[in-house]
Amino acid sequence: MKDSDWVGFFADPQALESDAYIRLEYYLECAGDPEMAAAHFCAEQSTAQWRRVGTDEDLRPRFGARVLGLELLETRAEFSYGIGNPKGEPVHACRVTIAHPHGNFGPRIPNLLSAVCGEGTFFSPGAPVVKLLDIHFPDAYLTHFEGPKFGVDGIRDILHAYDRPIFFGVIKPNIGLPAEAFSDLGYQSWLGGLDIAKDDEMLGDTDWCPLAERSRLLGEARRRAEAETGTPKIYLANITDEVDRLIELHDLAVENGANALLINAMPVGLSAVRMLSRHARVPLIAHFPFIAPFSRMGNFGIHSRVFSKLQRLAGFDSVIMPGFGDRMHTSDEEVLANVDACLAPMGSLKRSLPVPGGSDWAGTLKTLHDKVGTVDFGFVPGRGVFGHPMGPKGGAMSIRQAWDAISEGVALDEHAKSHTELEAAITAFGGRRK
Repeated sequence: MKDSDWVGFFADPQALESDAYIRLEYYLECAGDPEMAAAHFCAEQSTAQWRRVGTDEDLRPRFGARVLGLELLETRAEFSYGIGNPKGEPVHACRVTIAHPHGNFGPRIPNLLSAVCGEGTFFSPGAPVVKLLDIHFPDAYLTHFEGPKFGVDGIRDILHAYDRPIFFGVIKPNIGLPAEAFSDLGYQSWLGGLDIAKDDEMLGDTDWCPLAERSRLLGEARRRAEAETGTPKIYLANITDEVDRLIELHDLAVENGANALLINAMPVGLSAVRMLSRHARVPLIAHFPFIAPFSRMGNFGIHSRVFSKLQRLAGFDSVIMPGFGDRMHTSDEEVLANVDACLAPMGSLKRSLPVPGGSDWAGTLKTLHDKVGTVDFGFVPGRGVFGHPMGPKGGAMSIRQAWDAISEGVALDEHAKSHTELEAAITAFGGRRK
């Protein structure tokens, strides 16, 4: 390092009290000396100026973020994304590991985000290309968060569903039906074997399908389906709205018979979700609008696994996420990173049920199960159930028949020979991804 005065922003991991720091993984592109760029990066997101003029005090031991590791990936002439390099200095692509003292922001999600992906991070001198790749919380920090109230095991207990995936379905058309017709579709899907019939992320408290009427009718339909099938069911109502309505809409929907609630996590805000989780009497399920604009660019923004961890931190019992295949523009590696963020140990926080979704039907269930490598996931077809040629009941039956084939080790086409609903699904949807 050219300027020894910046050495205070570097540390040996063994010399730090690990419980006092969160650990961050960043991708950086910087011009000039990469060590100086990393030191500036730490300064900008923590102390900025670390001395008062005319004093010998040094704020870095208490407040400074520290570089724990810096890996040079490549050196080239230009930044990504056409960002200019007016000085013509070599551009270094780096992976940087940083320890940031969580005492700087405390157990407050808005303050955490302001530090690790705020102004100091994305406007650091000489580093115009930044992506937050991962975040790791010490147990001492996690003890301040309640996390999921129900989690994977609590959802399974509600449904009496063990040793298999949880079968969701997105009621279609997703936004265009009056409440009575909409509720009948949910009812039929429950009769066919769905565990959870859900509102889509776009269906809020609308004039043509008001939440009060929709939740009342679907609550009644859920109870009828439970009586007829002898198995518990869940109606997942979308209460995404302005923050000051969340408690009111929670109480309304739950009183009417919704026994889980969908919230678009980032549009509403994670702090609002944390507030709602403390009040909630039913599981909270996250949907992923407003995450792709932050995460999709390979070298800029925030990796989606960070959002999955933050959603679990905020109290979501289940996280719906982009799934496998070209439809969702998400690599298998990224999907699995998000699944792991939901299921891997995270202090004493309960696991969140991961739900990778996108254009699923009975024929994609085996691929998803094989890739995830566990039964602890949710399977969430839309048209694969509600666009089935035999209706939602037949669509739901085709999903359950596909799982029976997987459990019995029978090829899907072979199983379909004696199961009409599965055969119809293969005929209707067999050209879609598998």
